[in-house]
Amino acid sequence: MVELTVEEAIAAERIFGDRRDLAKRYVEHLATSGIERGLIGPREVPRLWSRHVLNCAVVAELIADGAKVADVGSGAGLPGLCLAIARPDLYVTLIEPLERRVTWLEEVVMDLGLGNVGILRARAEAAIGKVECTVVTARAVSALDSLAQLTIPLLGGKGVLLAIKGRSAGEEVTKAAKTIKKLGGVQTEVVLAGADILEEPTTVVRIKVARR
Repeated sequence: MVELTVEEAIAAERIFGDRRDLAKRYVEHLATSGIERGLIGPREVPRLWSRHVLNCAVVAELIADGAKVADVGSGAGLPGLCLAIARPDLYVTLIEPLERRVTWLEEVVMDLGLGNVGILRARAEAAIGKVECTVVTARAVSALDSLAQLTIPLLGGKGVLLAIKGRSAGEEVTKAAKTIKKLGGVQTEVVLAGADILEEPTTVVRIKVARR
């Protein structure tokens, strides 16, 4: 079992509430079959809560009630499954092209009994028109310029892209500005999620998209 530090336990309680046991089961999947099947590196086990699950789950505070979310390049369910566990009011579609990852995601979703999750095996560009969403999320997929081209079209002209990024977020925004504008982005900003919960808040590039 992956133990939580006191700080992680407090954060998990605040983020997941009465669904924290589901979050713990998800982390156990990551630490066992997730490693066995190559979705997570073994060195990440001590940091599964802080660096991965909590880091992703706090993004939920940026999502409106009842939103339909498409998570691009879900991989091990980061951030998609974290959001679905933290926010049962959301409907999250995990978009992942690799079969072995999709199989693992299906097994985890079934074990956790998550009725607010759908899984689509496809590349992002092939999912356009197949997924209804008002929010698109992504983490560790690609640089913002190419990521915007993969994700914004999924919104069908209106919605929000939430891209989890690192310290270079500002530079990526500058480089991708023309592409974002061309795709219908009307407001791009770097925001912090979980500032009052985590020692290191999560950096998110938030792009609002609207038909012109």
